[in-house]
Amino acid sequence: MKNEPPAAAKGAAQTPDLSHIAARDKAEILSQALPYIRRFHGKTIVIKYGGNAMTDPALQQDFAEDVVLLKLVGLNPVVVHGGGPQIEGALSRLGKKGHFIQGMRVTDEETMEVVEWVLAGQVQQDIVGLINVAGGKAVGLTGRDGGLIRAKKLKMIDKDDPAKEHDVGQVGDIVSIDPSVVKALQDDQFIPVISPIGFGENNESYNINADVVAGKLAEVLKAEKLMLLTNTPGVLNKAGELLTDLSAREIDDLFADGTISGGMLPKISSALDAAKSGVNAVHIIDGRVPHAMLLEILTDQAYGTMIRSH
Repeated sequence: MKNEPPAAAKGAAQTPDLSHIAARDKAEILSQALPYIRRFHGKTIVIKYGGNAMTDPALQQDFAEDVVLLKLVGLNPVVVHGGGPQIEGALSRLGKKGHFIQGMRVTDEETMEVVEWVLAGQVQQDIVGLINVAGGKAVGLTGRDGGLIRAKKLKMIDKDDPAKEHDVGQVGDIVSIDPSVVKALQDDQFIPVISPIGFGENNESYNINADVVAGKLAEVLKAEKLMLLTNTPGVLNKAGELLTDLSAREIDDLFADGTISGGMLPKISSALDAAKSGVNAVHIIDGRVPHAMLLEILTDQAYGTMIRSH
């Protein structure tokens, strides 16, 4: 088990001054990452990018640099992004207020237009630009590109009354994922950046929870890791303590006793499904910690919760 993490960074991330570290010590620090680079070289890492890491400028830059570094040392990162705050901001400017049921955004036709404009336009292109400026080669995709994500209307059953079904509008349930376009980009050394928008049999658009898309994509790509960036330290018990290492059975128990609820439900459900479907490890990490992704992958420190596949 990894060591307990330090407290999450407060406020904007600050770039540390490393000038006082001797060159020999810097080389030693780099060498500590070698076993992890060797272990994960050539493996696919699916990253769900969201939370503060998407809205704090310093953390945005950290994320882009981390993704580029992972690609340069031989890993294959695939980014799936959310955009809840940006969607909420756009809806507010139109005089609309977001409404959620069991962690899912209710999406009428007008809201779907906003979701597509924000996710596939503004948010995606911002991420692509940041990665490219950091030295990578990112390409933006939606579920329509290459027939990536086929979807149908989500049937949401009430968690307390199985006989009751909620209508959440153009919210999608994944029918299938064809990863051909993602694999083609990876083979050409590009970094795919995917908006969680699927399409139906009548060419209608569906808003799909980004955690769900990341989890299913990790399964289909047979990813080594699925990493979910959040605004929490990870999975907490009822006493507010971080649980750093969990099995699928332990996660089931946390669902049963109500420890996991609200907006964490789709996130943890996706993580659990991925772990049960062959993704070796799922990490729910604190995106408020600068370079949390690198620290989780390339060191023995824990910066969140790991869900083991076995």
